[in-house]
Amino acid sequence: MDDSLSHHESHEAYQSDEPHEEATDGVVRVLLVDDHPLFRAGLRAALESDPGVVVVGEAETAGEVPEAVKANGPDVVVMDISLPDASGLEATRRLAELTPQLPVLMLTMAADDGSLLAALQAGARGYLVKGAGREEVLHAVRTVAAGGAVFGADIAARITTLLSGSRMRDAGQLFPTLTAREAEVLDLVARGYDNHRIARELFLAEKTVRNHVTHIFEKLDVATRAEAVARARDMGLGDTGGGP
Repeated sequence: MDDSLSHHESHEAYQSDEPHEEATDGVVRVLLVDDHPLFRAGLRAALESDPGVVVVGEAETAGEVPEAVKANGPDVVVMDISLPDASGLEATRRLAELTPQLPVLMLTMAADDGSLLAALQAGARGYLVKGAGREEVLHAVRTVAAGGAVFGADIAARITTLLSGSRMRDAGQLFPTLTAREAEVLDLVARGYDNHRIARELFLAEKTVRNHVTHIFEKLDVATRAEAVARARDMGLGDTGGGP
């Protein structure tokens, strides 16, 4: 984001048990989830330059978010992807399950298609890359607070292609026993990525990736990575044109 709002990623979010309602005074209440204090300070200043937006709370880790949401009752959660203790994608997924009325806007350094697609699958209502201008971020916050969806100009053009030909969607249809996360992992396995690379792509611990791979082997009834790759590529997943 402009105005010297640069790098880092975000956290996890949850909503209170109270039903979500827009602020009666028309002010959009925002919870910031990011582990970089300077970025949060800059983002807070940029948002609150608009009298119609107020930052009601901040969280640095995924573990802090449930209490922060419960205590502050935000209208929007601005979420980073890469957090110290958990992925913002997983936090968004849980939030969408528990309190789908609370919208999440992803604001992250991750500009790759895999992160964008994972954020959409997790239930994010918006996705901006850090570096977006103040007005773009303010517009996105207002839009998701009002029930809309918004994506950066450089991202919007990729969404139709991603969703129409999505490997993740195909994986879900072709391997219905797999969870959404396992489908993501399988696709990357089929591309020839090792566990370390998959962990970096999905912002997961390498041990978590190993566990997912084990479960995939069990569900596909295969014994080796090569067999899993063959099964996935037979179904059109992965990059069959070359290496990672």
